[in-house]
Amino acid sequence: MTVRTPLYEVEHVPVLQNRVFATALEARACTRGCVRLVQDATTGLVYNEVFDATLVNYDRSYNNEQSLSPAFDRHLDDVARLVREWLGSSDLLEVGCGKAAFLERLAARGCRIQGCDPTYEGSNAAVAREFYTRGLGYRGKQIILRHVLEHIPDPVRFLHMVAEANGDGRIYIEVPCLDWILEHRAWFDVFYEHVNYFRLCDLRRMFGTVHASGRIFGGQYLYVVAALTTVREPRESFQPLAFPDDFLSTLARRRTAPDDVIWGAASKGVIYALLRERLGCPAAAAVDVNPAKQGMHMPGTGLEILSPGHCLDRIPPGRRICVMNGNYLQEIRDMTGNRYTYEAVDDA
Repeated sequence: MTVRTPLYEVEHVPVLQNRVFATALEARACTRGCVRLVQDATTGLVYNEVFDATLVNYDRSYNNEQSLSPAFDRHLDDVARLVREWLGSSDLLEVGCGKAAFLERLAARGCRIQGCDPTYEGSNAAVAREFYTRGLGYRGKQIILRHVLEHIPDPVRFLHMVAEANGDGRIYIEVPCLDWILEHRAWFDVFYEHVNYFRLCDLRRMFGTVHASGRIFGGQYLYVVAALTTVREPRESFQPLAFPDDFLSTLARRRTAPDDVIWGAASKGVIYALLRERLGCPAAAAVDVNPAKQGMHMPGTGLEILSPGHCLDRIPPGRRICVMNGNYLQEIRDMTGNRYTYEAVDDA
């Protein structure tokens, strides 16, 4: 029997944080699930033991595109340099390429790259609108796996499947950083879509040969470049994990007001809005730069999502803007003429 150490639990959260809804009523009626994070006593991996994959449907209505932000655009440039340095520019395959913004960035720089993702909406013939499987016939590729592994119930088994088809290639993996979440008491970064929560030591233990690894995007993300043929079950010694006793302290002590506006209507914003609503202090609205989300409603709370322009038209100067990701704080100040009071929620 596998022994698991309980770490953290949150109930009845939206199963898809990056799906928006036409009405507040539909958004509040979204499918929900529970998160119960545990650490496996054999592998040391952290995951949601009550995750139900049948609740999660990644289709074209799913949208987690972030490249419209200048700060995130700079991050993608950094990742592109890492990929070209370690994987080269030929026979690249981006598994889970989303709307293909990163794939097309690499293609524009002369890379030969293909991709696959069921949420893809464009017309690029190099992208298969499907999940990655052996049946797609990709062979001998250098693999890019950006923000995919955290969504997959059995990550090591998935990596073995990729390795079997792509032999001597390398893989670039990028995932959120669990250590950053704990350091910043970022309870709003724990959500249903993410089955797995990785530390850098966990990623490194999954491979016999690691060429490069580190923390990027202000420490929020981890990356590792490794030899595909060396994928392994991480069974050697690992560091036991405990969530800090004050993990939820920022939820209880942070100043809130009913006219607060949340900037960032993606995963962080969805959980932040939901848990503060449960404390009896819902926010007034949300803002997002993604046109596909504007005019829609956030799952769970049903908050209306404004464009930056509508925010300037409707939100009076001086109101507090709760910025969900501090990496975007300066560009938000610039975009809104510094007319509000700004608070980076992830500044613990």
